[in-house]
Amino acid sequence: MIAEIGGRHFEWGSRTYVMGIVNVTPDSFSGDGLGDDVEAGVAQGMRMVSEGADMLDVGGESTRPGHVAITVAEEISRTEAAVRRLAEHAGVPVSIDTYKEDVARAAVAAGATIVNDVWGLTRSPAMAGLAASHGCAMVLMHNQDGTEYAVDLMHEIKRFLAAAAARAVSAGVPKEKVIVDPGIGFGKTADQNWEVMRRLDELKELGHPILIGTSRKSFIGKLLDLPVTDRLEGTAATVVAAVLRGADIVRVHDVLTMTRAVRVADRMRRPGH
Repeated sequence: MIAEIGGRHFEWGSRTYVMGIVNVTPDSFSGDGLGDDVEAGVAQGMRMVSEGADMLDVGGESTRPGHVAITVAEEISRTEAAVRRLAEHAGVPVSIDTYKEDVARAAVAAGATIVNDVWGLTRSPAMAGLAASHGCAMVLMHNQDGTEYAVDLMHEIKRFLAAAAARAVSAGVPKEKVIVDPGIGFGKTADQNWEVMRRLDELKELGHPILIGTSRKSFIGKLLDLPVTDRLEGTAATVVAAVLRGADIVRVHDVLTMTRAVRVADRMRRPGH
């Protein structure tokens, strides 16, 4: 299955792709927030591409637990210029990390070719039509308020993502451009995050490429008793595990290190790669 995104072809299943995280926020959980410094965001994105990133994900509002919500206007002011500059100069597809239609619309107009919705179209269903009308790919992430699950954890996640993907396809987004993300760290306890990691290959049943974002997250910190600034090895371990369980894209902060980890894991997963 091949998807054309931002002028590039992505052959799902041939290798694992790396998405670099560019946070133009002052309060990122990972400590890498750049505030509204467009130049710093562009420089970081360009460095990530030089280190092996296949795509970049620009976010203007923190989604960490306890984050302070910002207005649509402020989120646009943080992201629009960075998206435009990276879309013009980075040479890889640029994603906008938002669940707000107006923010996504501004970013797509600025050159974003991926819409990354951390609420899987449950907050802004119209974003599917926006993505379809502009030929964009969509990342649909599982999310919920609270950590209670009525039935089996992965059953609930798959049901949510199947419904979101169907909504996107119905709106006109090609199936190969609909990417699913189980939402590590969102609406899940640490133990539930580990369960998702162990059972990640079950998402293959949905028939869509899989994105996984474990980078520097608290479930790693809790296991190793380490602060967010010291979770590189733990992240690398989860990235390798995700690749071996079928991930198509890994979303990371530390691109150079994780690109190397991905290459090794891909060699184990795909003989002759």
